[in-house]
Amino acid sequence: MTYTFCDQFDNITAVGGMVDINCDMGESFGVYTTGADEQVVPYITSSNIACGFHASDPVVMEKTVKLCREHDVMVGAHPGYPDILGFGRRHMDVEQPELVDYVVYQVGALSGFLRMFDLPLQHVKLHGALYNYMVNQEERFIGLAEAVARAFGDVIFLTLGTKRTQELKRKAREKGIRVALEAFPDRNYTDEGELLGRKHKEAVFHDPELIARRAVIMARRGGIESINGQWIDMDVDTLCIHGDNAESIEAAQKIFELLGNEGIRIRPMRDIVT
Repeated sequence: MTYTFCDQFDNITAVGGMVDINCDMGESFGVYTTGADEQVVPYITSSNIACGFHASDPVVMEKTVKLCREHDVMVGAHPGYPDILGFGRRHMDVEQPELVDYVVYQVGALSGFLRMFDLPLQHVKLHGALYNYMVNQEERFIGLAEAVARAFGDVIFLTLGTKRTQELKRKAREKGIRVALEAFPDRNYTDEGELLGRKHKEAVFHDPELIARRAVIMARRGGIESINGQWIDMDVDTLCIHGDNAESIEAAQKIFELLGNEGIRIRPMRDIVT
């Protein structure tokens, strides 16, 4: 599939001319190493640190929190289903009270390490299959966010930026919950504005230049084309990048540079989501 982009962008739609860049981190486990956290951390403003259910362990969590502190990167928890064999990408039929317990348990584990390094918990971003499922579960999403807020105070909750979640963001704010909407420049989208499943051969982009250009369009124009060429409007507070291969690191560098060249300030989401 061929993508074409205009050389001239519309007016900035990122909130106040700012956008956050977040990345999933701390996903190694025991003797198994994955990701390139040290290489990607200079180009992000927020990190989503795995909490042990889909990846990570106590040693990795401590190391990753320390790395973020050294680079002035804000930290968020990245809880998922208890599915370390499937990397949290398999859906589980879990009742709401049990789900709340899973998430609070994981966020609590990370919060201990944050206190060790005198860092705040900025946000919570669900992982994998849990993330994708909760995008379409407004009542459950808000209920979970309320429970997390009771346990950990005023934290930001991340979810996918779609027309549906723009309304969710408004309803959550009425309840005192801050929600950040994110976009994925390295992922393809369905016509409905959701992420194309990873089993699809065109689900993930690998060209760093293409990924960077998509990031600028998302921040500048507030949207992107779907896999079938349909324009999808987005409310973009934060851009998610990945650091699990060489192309991702190059893309992170290009995104950081291109956004700056376009006059879009890169700031942590705490400065964007009020």
